[in-house]
Amino acid sequence: MRVFSSFCELLKYPLYGCGWLYGTLNQVRATLYRHGVLPSLEAPVPVVSVGNLAVGGTGKTPVTEWVARFFLRRGKKVAVLSRGYGRREMGENRVVCRGRGPEIPPELAGDEPWLLARRTPELVVVVARRRAEAVKLAVEELGAEILVLDDGFQHLAVRRHLDIVLLDARRPLGNGRVLPAGPLREFPEALSRGDLFLFSHSNGQEHFPVPGRAFHCRHLLADEAISLGGERLPLERLRKLKCAAFAGIAHPENFFEDLQKCGIFPERCRSLRDHARFSASKKAELRRWAQGVDCLLTTEKDAVKLCAGDFAIPCYAIPLEVAFDEQEELEAVLEDAVKTVSGNLVRMLACPSCGQAVMDDTGGELVCSACRRPYPVYDGIPGMVEKTGDEAAD
Repeated sequence: MRVFSSFCELLKYPLYGCGWLYGTLNQVRATLYRHGVLPSLEAPVPVVSVGNLAVGGTGKTPVTEWVARFFLRRGKKVAVLSRGYGRREMGENRVVCRGRGPEIPPELAGDEPWLLARRTPELVVVVARRRAEAVKLAVEELGAEILVLDDGFQHLAVRRHLDIVLLDARRPLGNGRVLPAGPLREFPEALSRGDLFLFSHSNGQEHFPVPGRAFHCRHLLADEAISLGGERLPLERLRKLKCAAFAGIAHPENFFEDLQKCGIFPERCRSLRDHARFSASKKAELRRWAQGVDCLLTTEKDAVKLCAGDFAIPCYAIPLEVAFDEQEELEAVLEDAVKTVSGNLVRMLACPSCGQAVMDDTGGELVCSACRRPYPVYDGIPGMVEKTGDEAAD
């Protein structure tokens, strides 16, 4: 045992070295983007990024969904852009949803993008390895008015107008080291790029210093579970059943702890790797493992990859919701950021007809100062499509 401990102690030094190298490379990369050496796309519509400094476990997807729904409620056409980690054919750009629910299966969309499209079918959801390509697809072909970058903090090839950074309030920086020696994707100094910092899993008592305004939120299980066949069941009924729980997320223990907070104490719990795939053999293994219980419980992220007939007993997914301590203040920040961006974008626009950069704002529309072609403005967002002669005359 002492030999093994000594070996582990020695092993950490190469990991520290690899982490320092990885962090330095990312620091250099960010500097090149900041100084314009590497190109960064300026989208023609407001861009809000939701991301984090650490790998997984901060509850980013529910926050991304909340931000997108905030803009949907204000009548905007919102597109969520994601890399779609874990999906098949990662090199392909795909439209997951055009505002009418998912139109491709989870294995091609990725777990989280498909879940976003199912939970909020009014969204446009696009997955692409290169976010700049996703921006062009969402804006030019799908008519998006607001872009939300899912897991966008490190994706600097697209400029953002508001950078929201999530930190786990219980362990904001983990052990403070960069991959593979710790959970961080970059050195902690990278937080200086953030505009707004959101402490997840918060108890409201955190005093971790951040270089911007801090907000706090908690992730809670919903009041009802949903079976793989779509049946809804109040959580109080699950408390009376003998359950087994499994989860393939970044921190499965969070799900198991949340169940206990709701008064559900599974007979057994099983942790799977993040973005776990459920092959036929894996499902058979879970069926054997679950013998003797009344039902299975899992996360929504895992449930999207399962079918109603996979198990002989009911399997329920329990949605995760987010609650903010300073919701009104957060909404005001989002509103102000988009208004400011919209005004700046109007001043930057060029006429698609003659290419002149100066546009005269006449209140309800923009008019090119050179060729006098009119363009409408919808809630501060310019629609840069030429009016026909009849429309202009009207």
